[in-house]
Amino acid sequence: MAHFAVLSTWRAQPAKMTKIPTVKLSNGVEMPIIGLGTWQSSPEEVKAAVKAAVHLGYRLIDTAAVYQNEEAIGDAVHELIEESVVKREDLFITTKAWTSDLGSKEALESALRGSLKKLRLEKVDLYLAHMPAAFNADCSQHLKDVSVEDVWAAFEHVYNLGLTRAIGVSNWSDEQIERVQKIAKVPIHNSQDELHLYFAQHKHQEVCKKHNISLTSYATLGSPGRVNFSLPGGQKLNWAPAPSELEDANVKALAEKYHKSPAQILLRYALDRDIAIIPKSVNESRIKENFALFDFKLTQDEIKKLESAGHNQRLFLQDFMIDHPEDPFKNERH
Repeated sequence: MAHFAVLSTWRAQPAKMTKIPTVKLSNGVEMPIIGLGTWQSSPEEVKAAVKAAVHLGYRLIDTAAVYQNEEAIGDAVHELIEESVVKREDLFITTKAWTSDLGSKEALESALRGSLKKLRLEKVDLYLAHMPAAFNADCSQHLKDVSVEDVWAAFEHVYNLGLTRAIGVSNWSDEQIERVQKIAKVPIHNSQDELHLYFAQHKHQEVCKKHNISLTSYATLGSPGRVNFSLPGGQKLNWAPAPSELEDANVKALAEKYHKSPAQILLRYALDRDIAIIPKSVNESRIKENFALFDFKLTQDEIKKLESAGHNQRLFLQDFMIDHPEDPFKNERH
């Protein structure tokens, strides 16, 4: 709660606004290359975090229906606009449809309209299919007859209604992306996927480049906070052991060289591969630190040195999709 108290009273304007580089999506929409992630941010925390981040210069806010914090983010955005800190068109808001909303065009449209009401927006800037596998309304059953092609048709529907400026996917396999691109009337604009130094995702990036799909990394720091995650019922998940990228010797050496933190090196690693990032924090100093990335760059030799560790491990296996025909990671499971 101490961080929330600090954030909620913080009103300082940045001395000098950093101009954020953008990624141009295939439909011409420009997306900031860095944003604020909000997974595991409670409504109380996230409202203060969003306001602090926007004052610091962030313009992209990433959320999802399943995060259960869209309403607080909507309140923060509304207040920032009312206070003339930003205009709506200055901000880029991403949200995602959960698996229970992927069963039909009607279900998806209803879900997006619900998110828009909570966010207090007429449209979002990017709407993502959070997972490729459709479930029934209470997520108790797989909808095995709903393919990713069906899911994408529903996303094209809400895009054509003008409820979102761009559409994309999250946690989809390369094979699923290839299938959809073959039949898409509106191409995939963005893929948000787990990507970090110890899970570099070069093949996925190649597939995205081939189809002119922008790529956003989540868990760019190796998601050390994942171990604190609890399901709605309070149960903790079991996570496979994984080495800390923040403790990597090459990361630490570069941090010393550039007078940066290990986290800043890991974030810059993704940026220097032309990948957008959405680091999550509710801590004012960490939000500021995560944004201070534009006064240095890593060389290609330094990137190769970082990747020489050779560790390759997906942290988020999304086991609830096991046995679904559209399980994106079925070929990775042992």
